[in-house]
Amino acid sequence: MPFITNKTLPRRTFLRGVGATVALPLLESMLPAVSSTARAEELTPTRFTGIFVPHGAAPGYWVPEGNAKGFAFPYLWKPLEPFRKHVVLTSGLWAKSSENPPGVTGADHFVASAFLCGVKPRKTTGADVEAGITVDQAIAQHIGQETLLPSLQLAVEDPGANASNCGEGYSCVYTNTISWQTPVRPLPMQVNPQVVFERLFGEGGTAEARLARREQQRSILDSVTGSLRRLGAEVGHGDRVRVDQYLSDVREIERRLQIAMQASNDTPAIPIPYGIPDSFDEHIKLQFDLLALAFQADLSRVGTLLYARDLTGRVYPDSGTDISFHGGSHHAEDPGRIAQYAQLNQYHVKTLAYFIEKLKSIPEGDGTLLDHSLTLYGSNMGNSNQHLHYDVPHVLIGGASGRIKGDRHLAFPSRTVPSGNLLLSLLDVYGIHEESFGDSTGRIEGLVS
Repeated sequence: MPFITNKTLPRRTFLRGVGATVALPLLESMLPAVSSTARAEELTPTRFTGIFVPHGAAPGYWVPEGNAKGFAFPYLWKPLEPFRKHVVLTSGLWAKSSENPPGVTGADHFVASAFLCGVKPRKTTGADVEAGITVDQAIAQHIGQETLLPSLQLAVEDPGANASNCGEGYSCVYTNTISWQTPVRPLPMQVNPQVVFERLFGEGGTAEARLARREQQRSILDSVTGSLRRLGAEVGHGDRVRVDQYLSDVREIERRLQIAMQASNDTPAIPIPYGIPDSFDEHIKLQFDLLALAFQADLSRVGTLLYARDLTGRVYPDSGTDISFHGGSHHAEDPGRIAQYAQLNQYHVKTLAYFIEKLKSIPEGDGTLLDHSLTLYGSNMGNSNQHLHYDVPHVLIGGASGRIKGDRHLAFPSRTVPSGNLLLSLLDVYGIHEESFGDSTGRIEGLVS
């Protein structure tokens, strides 16, 4: 039953049942009558999401003109225009940590791990991998220790079929994860939404009980109806409506996961693990929905998502083009092929916009989850046809609890500002003030209020 100690519900109120523990979102009943605004600010931490997309962006399609408010959104970023007041576009950043070390030649498809840490990975195919602590983990150590999951690491492409060596003398771990807890401890990215769902909502019962419930196709919420009924008697109408909507979202995810599991079972010729949708579009939206629910229930405050692995040959039918991701990135500077690649890039941003709209739709405290979060989306290549690591695309979306003002384009002179400067500045948003981070040379002035 809910943990109800007085007329004000604790922020950590749970509905418990057999094989299920369902945390609740922030409700009005969790705020004291006096000083509710101050209490709301205390109960609404600023969430962080770091999202990596390999293979750069189509040249000519993503750099805005002008450096002031009211700039025109270029083609690639157009899906984010409805969120203008929460968007900070950047151009000109230099991903120096993704360039080959001095004296090393060859391909550079090993640098996903450098995106959030700004550190060149050690060249090795053995277990002695080393990069740097990533910004998501620095934030998780600061604000995530009170939550069920200090951080969530998600992906939409299974790395399991790869050998330990991804070529050029680098371990595959450098392409399989973007999250490092320490310089020598990479964290695995979870590709299966069913596993993520169970980690979020399936605690409190045995593995056998959870498996039995899935096989019977019962909702995880069926086991908490008693607790839910008691909760309804303790809260007002507005809170009941909010809880109903939240639980409706949980049921909808369960329904989609059930469909995904059935699809995986019906197509044994396709090497897709149990419970993973065949469609990229459905897969990534499920992962985004789960991340939004984790934020809403304060089960986690930090997440990372790997859109694809370097060198992936994946095709995205929903993009309207049939080029493969890596193949399309090598466009040979042909205008027609660049336009096709831009179409694929924009599709990826459209799926990002789905997540941003989800955050915007969830009320919390004096605003929404979008107001109380910050998402970094980007790549550490610029023009991927030439494998250039300068003039790389990065975008920030979210209010960051008032610490970052949107509707801005920050244009930096080419090859002058390392991406580590952005990472260092992001730490300031979370009250983490370091002298340096990765390859930073200083902070980005004016980014953080």
